[in-house]
Formats: sequence, C-alpha cells, structure tokens
Amino acid sequence: MRTLSLLATITKFLLLTCAIITVLSCSTEQKKSLPTYRIGYMICNSEKETLDRFIPLTIYLGQQLNVQFEAVAIDTLNFGKEIDNLHFTHTNSILYIIYNRFNGLDILALEKRGELGDRSKGLVVTTQKSGIKSLEDLKGKRMIFGPMLAPTTFMSQVYALKKLGFDIDTDLASYSFPSGSFKHEKLIYSVEFGKYDAGAFPYLDFETMEQQGKINRNDYIILAEGPPVPYCNFAVTQKTDEKLAQEFKKVLLGIQADQLVELPNGERVNILERAQLDGFTDARDSDFDLLRQMAKETNMPPYQKY
Repeated sequence: MRTLSLLATITKFLLLTCAIITVLSCSTEQKKSLPTYRIGYMICNSEKETLDRFIPLTIYLGQQLNVQFEAVAIDTLNFGKEIDNLHFTHTNSILYIIYNRFNGLDILALEKRGELGDRSKGLVVTTQKSGIKSLEDLKGKRMIFGPMLAPTTFMSQVYALKKLGFDIDTDLASYSFPSGSFKHEKLIYSVEFGKYDAGAFPYLDFETMEQQGKINRNDYIILAEGPPVPYCNFAVTQKTDEKLAQEFKKVLLGIQADQLVELPNGERVNILERAQLDGFTDARDSDFDLLRQMAKETNMPPYQKY
C-alpha cells in the first residue's frame, strides 16, 4: 500500500512538473511569437542611466500593447544612422525637428517634468562671487555651454543673448563645451567652482540639482534666459503602423503617478519615478514652431547655412 501511495505521489509530482514546464514553454513561445518594435532612446547622461530610467516604461508599453519593445540607447550624434531602423523615438526637441524635416518623424507626446511641466528653457548664469552683475560685465570673460544639440544648453542661450545684443563669438574671451557623461551637471559645477565665469544652464537641471541639495540657487545670478520650449518627447517613424502609433500614445498619456510594473528579476517599480518624470501630455507639431524659429536665427540644425 505504501508503495502504491508513493507511486501516486510521484505521479502527481511529475504531472504537476510537466504542467509547469508546458505553461512556461507556452509563455516563452507566445513571447517569441509577438511582433518586436524598436524604441530609440537618446542617451541623456550615460547609456546605463538612460536604460535604467526607461526599461520599466518599455516593458509596460509592451505589456499594454501585447508586443515586444526593444529599448536601444543611441548617442545624439548617431541618431541619424539609426533612425530608419526604429519604430519609435525618445529624443530632445532639436532632434525631433531635425528628423521630422528629413525623415518624417511624427510627434506623439511630450514629457512633463519639474516646474515648467512639458517645457524647459536655457539660462545664462554666473555666481554671486564672480562679481559679474550684467551682460556688460560678462564681456571678455570665459563661458561654458552644454552639448550643442541639447536645446537648453546652447541654442536657447545663444538665441537669448543675441536678442540682447550679445555675440558669443565677439563678446566672450572664449567658450568651451564639457566632454564625457553627465555634461549638464559638469557645466554647472564648472561655474560653481570657478573654472568658468558663466555657464549655459538648462533650467531643468538647475532646478533638479537644487532639489537634490547639490547647489544653492541663491549663490547664482541669472543674466539672461530663453523662452520656454518643448523638451524631451516620444515620436513615431514612418515605418510604424498608424493604429499602433495611436495605441502607443494612448498608453503613454494614460500612465498614472502610482503605476507599477514588474521587471524580469521580480522587482516592482514605479514607472514614472524610475523615469524621473511627472507624466506625459499630448503634443502637436506646431508646438515646435518657436524652436524652429530659434534654430533659424541661431544657424542651428536643421536650418544651418554653413
């Protein structure tokens, strides 16, 4: 009797094991059969930081749309080489207007983040201890800008200064650009510690670093500022089905502040907190018209003449 009971137990265990293997196998096969789409994420501070921020969102989008999304981190300068191999993009606003003009990229949604929501702006900033109180005082001094294709660390400041009659090529003694990763923080710290007399601060990073206790805004003087313009956004390429694009947009706009997603390692994370965002808002191509005008007046892509 004990032998029969043992055999019955073993049989049940084997049947259960087979059932689990079958379910896992079916799940794996089902996942393999799902269509795969590529989302190109512009590298912000570093490739690792960018993927850490957006992998949870990418997983959630795939779950909601019953497809597989592959997250691809792409350097700003390499986006043009990859654009035709992508279905969706996450970039700053300058890259959007470039690839909208040359590749037919269509806007879907804008990020909301910080005090200005779905907008940001560039500032020309110096320290209280520098002795610089005005743009006249800035003449003949050294200034640091951020990446040229980041709209609020170069173009915005050049545009604002030009409107005030200040030419960076003739009125500054010199200007430079940071290298490596986390360029926005580097340029702010370069001014903080006196390596440069003034810097082209992106308002969002200025705000964030103050909130993190890294700097004290009272230690700085804002000499000029550009107008608020759209910043980072999601867009869709011409190779993507219109229905999928609209479903993608709907899911983005519907993400709530408390939305969680489970990662492959079993960890459950808040999507917006991990992405360092407050949410998403609807967008139209005309939202970028001011940015296009700024690019034209500052000889920036996609309208540069030389």
